[in-house]
Amino acid sequence: MKSKELILILLFSFTLNLYAQEKTVSYPFIEGEEITYDAVYNWKFIWVNAGKVSFNVAKTQINNKDSYHFISKGRSLKSYDWFYTVRDIFQSYAKFNTLSPYYFERKTLEGDYWVHNKYNFNYSDSLIFSQTENTKKPYTKDALKLLPRTYDVLSGVYFTRSIDFSKCKINDTIPLRMIIDNEIFDLYIRYLGKEILKTRDNRTFRTIKFSALLVEGTTFKGGEDLLVWVTDDKNKIPVLIEAKILVGSVKAILSGTKNLKYPIEAEIFN
Repeated sequence: MKSKELILILLFSFTLNLYAQEKTVSYPFIEGEEITYDAVYNWKFIWVNAGKVSFNVAKTQINNKDSYHFISKGRSLKSYDWFYTVRDIFQSYAKFNTLSPYYFERKTLEGDYWVHNKYNFNYSDSLIFSQTENTKKPYTKDALKLLPRTYDVLSGVYFTRSIDFSKCKINDTIPLRMIIDNEIFDLYIRYLGKEILKTRDNRTFRTIKFSALLVEGTTFKGGEDLLVWVTDDKNKIPVLIEAKILVGSVKAILSGTKNLKYPIEAEIFN
């Protein structure tokens, strides 16, 4: 199991692009919001806490333009660093009105494997200028065609939290376009309805459930093997994310929130 997939699961879990056009909306987050998760491995009755993941919202300027600055960090627990060290940082700068990305950067260190990706989004020329390198591939510059409504993993996270799920019918598929590791993928999610979910720490939530199409890789087979439960309220925060892997599954479980724009009205207290 590679811990980077846990982070990509969390990032992907928010990405529901329901609208065919970009438009200004009232976003369900504010500056200072922080959401944290426990990343765990599960096989039958075995649960192993593997790491922590966080998402933060800030405001800044890029190229003299006001923008959101989204930051996500993931790391292995200290008790596992001797076995497999993970230090991941994702950050994105995005437009205020549409959350279309200006710039994205990923720095990943996992064991003896590292990645450094940068994307600059040029809307005048409809190009994405990329700089990529990793342990197995040397530093490379490239220019990809910027297709309409292409998001990096973080700008997609925050743009799509504004989706009105009441417009979805069970088994509806919703297209999603993202740039991941210097490739643009046309993916989709499938709406599966609403469900009452009780988490491992005995919290209960009203949730909206969907599956997502995964990109085939060394850990995932590909296909709709990712399940996500998000709060059925104005926040649309993922409570539980689960993905099947070759042996067992990986899960991301909500562990904390700070400075939310709205109360979590989806939680049920007995």
